[in-house]
Amino acid sequence: VQLVESGGGSVQTGGSLRLACIASGLAYTRNCMGWFRQGPGQEREAVAHITRDGSTFYADSVKGRFTLSKDHANNILYLQMDSLKPEDTAMYYCAADSCLIAHDRWRFRGQGTQVTVSS
Repeated sequence: VQLVESGGGSVQTGGSLRLACIASGLAYTRNCMGWFRQGPGQEREAVAHITRDGSTFYADSVKGRFTLSKDHANNILYLQMDSLKPEDTAMYYCAADSCLIAHDRWRFRGQGTQVTVSS
């Protein structure tokens, strides 16, 4: 299984970014996928994830600002991030695994893409 993220960068407060995660070697439609983040000196935080049936879940801190979507044809998971805040600054990781496993224990993770939001 390989997960490759892209789309990170530096933006000002209120800006937008779209992260992409290309998955290979994964039973794409039978697994859950999502995003985690870890800021400097902070613990890893679950940001959002999507289940096999398309149900989405978001951390309270990003609800209404971040949106998950899937490109099924190309095995890509997107995270649209709008109204970004400095506290969203973190390394963002794509993760995936069986939906039978709790998302904080998923085994497969990408290398991450850095998001920096300046005030």
